[in-house]
Amino acid sequence: MLKMSKKLIVIQGPTGIGKTKVAILLAKRFETEIISTDSRQFYKELLIGAAPPSKKQLLEVKHHFIHNLSVNEDYNIGKFSNECEKKIYELFKQRNKLITVGGSGMYTETIANGLLDNIPDIDISFKKNIMSKYKTYGIKFLQEELEKHDKNYFNIVDKKNPHRLIRALEVFYATGNPFSSYRKKQKRKRNFTVLKIGLIDDRETLYNKLDSRVDSMFEKGLIDEVQKLLKYRNKNALKSVGYTEVINYLDNKISLEETIKLIKQNSRRLAKRQITWMKRNKDILYFNPKELEKIYKAIE
Repeated sequence: MLKMSKKLIVIQGPTGIGKTKVAILLAKRFETEIISTDSRQFYKELLIGAAPPSKKQLLEVKHHFIHNLSVNEDYNIGKFSNECEKKIYELFKQRNKLITVGGSGMYTETIANGLLDNIPDIDISFKKNIMSKYKTYGIKFLQEELEKHDKNYFNIVDKKNPHRLIRALEVFYATGNPFSSYRKKQKRKRNFTVLKIGLIDDRETLYNKLDSRVDSMFEKGLIDEVQKLLKYRNKNALKSVGYTEVINYLDNKISLEETIKLIKQNSRRLAKRQITWMKRNKDILYFNPKELEKIYKAIE
């Protein structure tokens, strides 16, 4: 049995805030390893648009759940929750502190709060049926259906993320129960403490960081990366900011200038949603990414 002296440090914050850099500095300081809860960084093909740690950063500190999947693999929060929980206990046998870092609200929340996934296996036919309707009627259909059948989840979900909407609807159609009812049921019993650290910055600084990061992605070859992944365009991994817009560009639906502008705009919207999600949680300690000494003291 683990002693309560073990501590899981959960680093969260909006996209582009600098979570990776802070997490690496913390891992070095406390001689530990990093668990990623960023659902896009699981995929080994997404080397630019998902903004994963660089090769150099991955060599500096041992990371888990980075580039561990291919985009053609089906993966969900339930599988991640179970695999991640096992990894946490495995690492706590050698470490007193562990770092988790990620921008994916539900993935981070599941690990931070020890939520059990009680969702039964859903027959693939339900997903195919909803996907077919999504292609015919668009995302508005998904939003309206979810609002009608599961108001609680509709109020907190990223309404522009079709993957999340489809997942909730397939669970409802298959079980007759709202997705939110499964998410509230039970928490894991744990023998370690959790410290939640939120990274924040003023809006102008964050937006400038996001704009610079988008420009850098195009310089690194984002268009070529997406071009090679077009055969996987219907996979969940590619239905996210950066990839959706470039796919539309490659389909000649928008210009390059519009593509860059849209990614910057949608990155800001994503950051805003992530901040809103984070503020729902009342036990987060907030710091500017530059306040490292204060973060060290909070952890110690």
